[in-house]
Amino acid sequence: MTTCPFCNLEDDQVLLSNSTAVVIRDGFPVTEGHSLVIPRRHIESLFDLTEEEFQDLGELSSDVRRRLLDSDDTIEGFNIGVNDGTVAGQTVPHCHVHIIPRRAGDVANPRGGVRHVIPSKGNYP
Repeated sequence: MTTCPFCNLEDDQVLLSNSTAVVIRDGFPVTEGHSLVIPRRHIESLFDLTEEEFQDLGELSSDVRRRLLDSDDTIEGFNIGVNDGTVAGQTVPHCHVHIIPRRAGDVANPRGGVRHVIPSKGNYP
C-alpha cells in the first residue's frame, strides 16, 4: 500500500469527482476555499497525464470554480497553479492543481500574481 496522501483519500474528503480525478480542500489553504484537483492515478507530473485525465482535470477545475463563486460572493478572482517538480515547490509527488480563490484586499498589491513565486520577478513595469 502506498503512503501517498492523495492515493488514500477518505470518501468524506472528496467534494467532486469524475472517472479520472477528484477535488478536495487543501489541507494547508492559502485562502478560504483553496481546493486541489487531483488525478486518481498516481502520477507525479501534469505533463505525464493522458489526454482524458488532462481534460477531466480541466472540467473539475471549472466545476469547483463555479461552485466556489456560487457559494461565496466575496470571491473576485482565482490563482490556478501547479508545482511540477521538487525545485518548483512540489512537496507531494502526486500531480495536483491548486484552485485558489482571491478576494479584494487579500494582499496589498496582487499585480504579478503567480510571478511572485520568485519574489524579485513579481513586479514589472
